[in-house]
Amino acid sequence: MEEGDKKYLYTIGEVADILGENVSLVRFWSNEFSRFIKPQRNAKGNRLFTREDLEVMRQIHHLVKVEGLTLTGTAKRLRSERRGEMDRIKVLDSLREIRQQLQEVRSSL
Repeated sequence: MEEGDKKYLYTIGEVADILGENVSLVRFWSNEFSRFIKPQRNAKGNRLFTREDLEVMRQIHHLVKVEGLTLTGTAKRLRSERRGEMDRIKVLDSLREIRQQLQEVRSSL
């Protein structure tokens, strides 16, 4: 499996291959960071990860393996990044609303 593949769901083995880690570590991270990773389950009960889950796994991998953060430190970083992302989404939503209002004003002139 190549990283560039645009699948919608990834098995735990595929995620492990992409990250270059073993399946047991991916399972551990999935359980440890369940607040951020919400894998679906197939009929057999196997985890199926979305692209978003895979991106979070990549972040976890980087924070733990490259930056050397502890699990607690990684969770704190993920929470702060999520807050920042939510703030960016709110700003974009506000800008879209302002744009729509401006377009309505322009069309009424």
